[in-house]
Amino acid sequence: MTDWQHALTEIQRGAQEILLEEELIAKLKEGKPLKIKAGFDPTAPDLHLGHTVLINKLRTFQQLGHEVIFLIGDFTGMIGDPTGKNITRKPLSREDVLANAETYKEQVFKILDPAKTTIRFNSQWMEKLGSVGMIKLAASQTVARMLERDDFKKRYGSGQPIAIHEFLYPLVQGWDSVALEADIELGGTDQRFNLLMGRELQKGQGQRPQTVLMMPLLEGLDGVQKMSKSLDNYIGITDAPNDMFGKIMSISDELMWRYYELLSFRPVADIAQFKQQIIDGANPRDIKIILAKEIIARFHSAEEAEAAHHDFTQRFQKNAIPDDMPEISLDLPAEGLAIANLLKVACLVSSTSDAMRMIKQGAVKIDGEKVADSKLILSAAGSAVYQVGKRKFARITLS
Repeated sequence: MTDWQHALTEIQRGAQEILLEEELIAKLKEGKPLKIKAGFDPTAPDLHLGHTVLINKLRTFQQLGHEVIFLIGDFTGMIGDPTGKNITRKPLSREDVLANAETYKEQVFKILDPAKTTIRFNSQWMEKLGSVGMIKLAASQTVARMLERDDFKKRYGSGQPIAIHEFLYPLVQGWDSVALEADIELGGTDQRFNLLMGRELQKGQGQRPQTVLMMPLLEGLDGVQKMSKSLDNYIGITDAPNDMFGKIMSISDELMWRYYELLSFRPVADIAQFKQQIIDGANPRDIKIILAKEIIARFHSAEEAEAAHHDFTQRFQKNAIPDDMPEISLDLPAEGLAIANLLKVACLVSSTSDAMRMIKQGAVKIDGEKVADSKLILSAAGSAVYQVGKRKFARITLS
């Protein structure tokens, strides 16, 4: 086991909130391996980088000598997680859940050490609990307590239906912590209610309550919404290397630091040095390339990361982007800036209708990537190279 102060610093890196930190310190001071739990419902066959924020933190706990439990919610997956949803989520079939769970087991070992990871399925204890046990579990909380949860409260207030089984989800997630006797549970900030439910149920069973560690939700490629397949703003960890490289290079310079903080395994000192290099005049694109290669090497190989970099460079150079292009700074309105308006203001097109036409022809690119949506709204601050046709370029900074 490592020194508790060093361990605390590593655990705090990137974390949004720890409840309660003094309890965590007390547990670390005991110098014993702790049980670290994080649950994932297998609702889709592939994980994306947003999911890996938690898995990366599990890796940190492994390196610190603790017992990591990767919990696959094959039982909760059939309920359907209502978190953040304004409609009842459709439960998955048992067959879908088990098929997706198999792919999860393969994917997580791109990050976690298989020899130090315990994979559990919550159906192992939930099916044994039975109907009588489930009724007793439901009796431990009130409807009023459930309606304290923000998304339930909003749906109830707006007259949107809440199915009875949705109230069971936080109870089952909390009971997982009882069954595993978890010392620490990891989750996103949107899981606060469920994570704290685990503490309550553990207290009710005479167990020492788990410490709750909440990680921020990773923004997707748009820099606004959390990474999600349904929003098509994600980078899948099974994406092809070239696709992964292009997507990472498309994020804004500002969002790049968020990705470094939550996805990179580099020391904090290295990231601070990168920031200083940009202050000193380095091109943010070069720092972004380092990040892209690190992530691709993790999920594919160092050789494939180099090949993806080479392919990107070749395509970038093929576009003959000049070094002396105009540098333009524009204010970014709160509601965002339409791509057609940006191109007109930057004098890359004569009118917004001209811009729409060029986009439909596939003649508009951002950092070498074609723009397919003529109604695209740019909402993230940062710098990028905008191209119209073969000869019109401008580096535009939105702030």
